[in-house]
Amino acid sequence: MRFYTNDTIAAVSTAVGEGAIGIVRLSGADAVAIAEKIIKRSNGTQLQNQRSHSLFLARVIDPKDGSQVDEALVSIMRAPSTYTREDVVEINCHGGIVALRKTLALVLAAGARAAEPGEFTKRAFLNGRIDLAQAEAVLDTIKSKTDTALKAAVSQLEGGLSKSARAIAEIIANVLTQVEAAVDFSDEDIETLPADELLATLAKAQDRLEELLRTSVRGKMLKEGVRVAIMGKPNVGKPSLLNALLRKERAIVTPVPGTTRDVIEETINIKGIPLVLKDTAGIRESSDEVERIGIKYTRQAIKTSDIILCVIDGSQKISNEDRSLINEILDEKAILVVNKIDLPQAVSAKDLNTPANFKARVDVSAVSGDGIQRLEDKIEEILFEGQVGNSGAAIITNARHEQLLEKAVKHIAEAALLINNEQPEEVVSMVLKDALDNLAEITGEAIGEDVLDRIFSQFCIGK
Repeated sequence: MRFYTNDTIAAVSTAVGEGAIGIVRLSGADAVAIAEKIIKRSNGTQLQNQRSHSLFLARVIDPKDGSQVDEALVSIMRAPSTYTREDVVEINCHGGIVALRKTLALVLAAGARAAEPGEFTKRAFLNGRIDLAQAEAVLDTIKSKTDTALKAAVSQLEGGLSKSARAIAEIIANVLTQVEAAVDFSDEDIETLPADELLATLAKAQDRLEELLRTSVRGKMLKEGVRVAIMGKPNVGKPSLLNALLRKERAIVTPVPGTTRDVIEETINIKGIPLVLKDTAGIRESSDEVERIGIKYTRQAIKTSDIILCVIDGSQKISNEDRSLINEILDEKAILVVNKIDLPQAVSAKDLNTPANFKARVDVSAVSGDGIQRLEDKIEEILFEGQVGNSGAAIITNARHEQLLEKAVKHIAEAALLINNEQPEEVVSMVLKDALDNLAEITGEAIGEDVLDRIFSQFCIGK
């Protein structure tokens, strides 16, 4: 991706496929002049004379033969009050893919360049309208799967994370000022803060950083979701449990063991966290080739899951097959789900004890719905145990930010150790500058072109 050029870019900014409206967006110094070549108003008014942030009806014309391609609503937005801080023109066509492609082709032929992924947002960053953390929040906003994830993305888009990073950077900078003063004026009678005060200030910065880092666990849940595998031997009611959690009929439910041959995946929302539920094939010895493949996928799903719901049939005695499955689970984030409590129970009190390697046991009836809410509450309790709640503060949802914060913590701890050991101020200064650079990379105040390219390559074209 180009770092920045003054040329005018264009792209289709709406999703591919048929729809009521499709938008071709232009941004750059020549956006209006290029659009002028293919846009004709019935009253003959020139686009150059159109006031900023206005919307008007016009025809999209092929300049070669004057034929009409589409009828569109055209908006003109002049710099700097635009998304990119450049002149922007948006041609709102009918949403057919042919009309959109033809309109974009005409714009490109008229002098625009095809935009690269995320290039509109990249220009917004390079032109100073948003910082890099806010730019990354644009992508999180688009990809949000729940209301809570959207709120976290919007908070970052509004500068929540950037403000936190800059506030911590200011604390570190105050220490750096004192350290550099001791170096610059070592031959003069300049009084600087004592070491214990510098250490206390650094400890404050480190606490703030670690507080931010603790939100990364919840942030990953918001962004990526939590993988939940429903496992158990055949005919214990795994499909019924999936349907009960989804509140809809998704999985096939029959009394025939082995009906589920593959991993069925659906998503639900618990307290703003997307849970990716995987109803797996029952694990047992089978001569059926298709069922054996399903069992293989089940074992893979169990290994990659964050939470495991191990289902047993409470109306049947615990079998060796049940015990084998229970013993196979070593993850502490496992819940023993005793299903079919609406039927006479055949499981002994001893069998009902929660296995030592499980987090909890919940009794449910997937058919009647009894206990399903208790199960959801227990999942929520396990997910958020020891984690930061949704307080509205900045939440780390980005692995890049997490890595940079971890580096900053490491550098602050190193600087504190150097001060404690009365090492030269020049060395302390270098380490503190490294910590500041880490925080500056979050907001993009210190960033390389290769990093920018990696970030914006994740965006769709047209954003």
